[in-house]
Amino acid sequence: DAHNVVIGIPEVALLDLEAANGTSITLGPTAPIEAGEAVDFNATDNSIWINYSSIVGSTTEPSRNVAVQITSGTVPAGTELSVVAAADAGSGDGTVGAPTPAVVLTATAQNIITGIGSAYTGNGVNKGHNLSYALNLSAAAGSYAQLDFDNSDTVVITYTLSDN
Repeated sequence: DAHNVVIGIPEVALLDLEAANGTSITLGPTAPIEAGEAVDFNATDNSIWINYSSIVGSTTEPSRNVAVQITSGTVPAGTELSVVAAADAGSGDGTVGAPTPAVVLTATAQNIITGIGSAYTGNGVNKGHNLSYALNLSAAAGSYAQLDFDNSDTVVITYTLSDN
């Protein structure tokens, strides 16, 4: 005698952000201590990790990307906020994605990790891709003149795992 065994592999597309002390960060330039000096734009933060789990379909959805964008708030005039993802930390398995070069954040979604297949990164801090944020003076002429201490804001950064 014989019987059927039906085997089903679920589609999986999960993403989250992990940090040791919460995912809210504060960035700002350092005020000078000597007259005539500029503020120092050395503000960086690399405390957040992006984790994901993905099972793709070889013909219907062969790979996924992670995109990033500002979904609320505005980066203060004269500055730009950028983020770059490091290579996967190696705590998972499968076809993990490849980071893109640094992304200057805007309201338009931009890929930050591409080519994700069926993979998982591991869950938690020090797993997945480390995110490094930097706040810089904009390269556009006249950017320093646009700086205004009344122009501070909170921005919401959204990451989306989506099919290609």
